[in-house]
Amino acid sequence: MADDFDALDAQRLRELFDLTSSFYASRGGSFTEDPYPAFHRLRETGPVHEGTPGRLVGFQGPEAFHGLPFSDHRHFTVFDFETCDAVVRDPETFSSRPPGGTNAFYDSSMLSMDGARHRRYRALVQPSFVPKRARWWIENWISTTVNALIDSFEANGRADLNVEFCAAIPLLTICGSFGVSVEQALDIRAVVAANESIDTFMNIVRPIVAARRERPEDDLISVLVEAEITEDGETHVLTDAEILAFSFLLLAAGSGTTWKQMGITLVALLQHPQWIDAVRGSDGALRAVIEEGVRWAPTDPVFARFVARDASLHGIDVPEGSIVHYCLAAANRDPARWDRPDEFDPGRPAKPHLAFGNGPHVCLGMHVARAEIDTAVRALVRRLPNLRLDPDAESPRIIGMYERGPTAVPAVWS
Repeated sequence: MADDFDALDAQRLRELFDLTSSFYASRGGSFTEDPYPAFHRLRETGPVHEGTPGRLVGFQGPEAFHGLPFSDHRHFTVFDFETCDAVVRDPETFSSRPPGGTNAFYDSSMLSMDGARHRRYRALVQPSFVPKRARWWIENWISTTVNALIDSFEANGRADLNVEFCAAIPLLTICGSFGVSVEQALDIRAVVAANESIDTFMNIVRPIVAARRERPEDDLISVLVEAEITEDGETHVLTDAEILAFSFLLLAAGSGTTWKQMGITLVALLQHPQWIDAVRGSDGALRAVIEEGVRWAPTDPVFARFVARDASLHGIDVPEGSIVHYCLAAANRDPARWDRPDEFDPGRPAKPHLAFGNGPHVCLGMHVARAEIDTAVRALVRRLPNLRLDPDAESPRIIGMYERGPTAVPAVWS
């Protein structure tokens, strides 16, 4: 396994995870303003407004990636906690399935499912993502990846932890759980980063699915090919197409969000160094830091739902066929729910937030994401005892419209 990590190279990681690339520009990466003042203004004057979230805060870049190719539909955006929570809890009115149908691959993805089909599909894959399975992920993939990456830069005394550490952890964790090597994982990343065809991913993972049907191993693909549930006397299993769609969804959704959320957490921690000492001495402090990080600055601030029947939100009529965007980042800083909501304060009383959503489509991989961030931060503060922000580097900023993340996480420890 150690030899597998020889494929890691700091320069290649910087190229593969470049936040200034066209790939991220197409997802709002060119937006460098702080959106939270606008979020507050919109929540206080609404909190439901007609328009897309980007345009409402002044973002002029492309928005097509985030459920927004529907230029002929009406769009509404929600900015308060109560209404956002109501939207995600009502899939019959606010559907995950786009109007007009989808292609066959997307149709096999859990993102496009609602109702009984979604419940059945989720029940098949859920067992590998519950909290008690976190140790399985940590011992098989996360811990090895985290420590191999620290090994690669520990002697240097400094690193940009965003690309040399955070970026690769979820990619290698997820691909490792598929039985994909480090080199193959980087090849997949190169194709995804170039916004090219997913054929490379399919050509690598499809034979693994076939092999695990013949001979299961202790990995995620084996779990998925063996998963079955019985309802009303009928046994359900996952098809190859469903396994491939779910695997790609896990990679596409989990690798980018966990990377950036880990970076955001580290920026907040390094900018509040008293919490580094607290984390070293308390597991509870680290859990509080992680939860406050995702409340304070979730990497995915907005998601969309498709209105399946006429509805009303906070007195605003939203007609069938329109699109509702719920701004969970604004909801997570709603002063009606949190005191001093703009402050990063892990010591505040814990309350449920919407960083991972809620309702039937609550993030399936949230416990794995928490385990990755926990393991990574724990290893950094243990192995790099004088960890601090690099005083000679530019201060990190959190940028982006629809996928927010730090420009860098410059750290020193010598």
